[in-house]
Amino acid sequence: MKICCVFLLFITVSCSFGQKDKGNSKAKSDSLVPYGKKMLPENVCYIIKEGGTEQPFTGKYVDHHEAGTYICIGCDKPLFESETKYDSGSGWPSFYNAIDSKNVLKKRDDSFGMVRFEILCANCNAHLGHVFDDGPQPTGMRYCVNSAALNFIPNP
Repeated sequence: MKICCVFLLFITVSCSFGQKDKGNSKAKSDSLVPYGKKMLPENVCYIIKEGGTEQPFTGKYVDHHEAGTYICIGCDKPLFESETKYDSGSGWPSFYNAIDSKNVLKKRDDSFGMVRFEILCANCNAHLGHVFDDGPQPTGMRYCVNSAALNFIPNP
């Protein structure tokens, strides 16, 4: 039990360490600001433009199990399929693969004394979250994504 709790704490810290939590602010979520050709809530723009993060276990897609496609909230680019989503226990939606590796950019992030890789939408450069190499097979990857950076299109 202790190992499980320590592991969960490590995962939570590794996803959010050094990230600002302004992205979950209710007070600013009603203010719309421009992002490309869209008007998005200020808290969403904070996440996708400034690399913020939402608090763990608060995002709308953490416990979401419907079949479909997760797309970038900024430009509607398809990013992840529901078949690759899994419960990592981290508090953020996690996927073991992107729809197309060309749709998600990886950028080395050396901030706060740790090495990790930020993931961005290749089309509009929106900050999505981070990717780690501790996910399940077949890829071994864990794309740890902010719900606020995504929209969802259910399968017909």
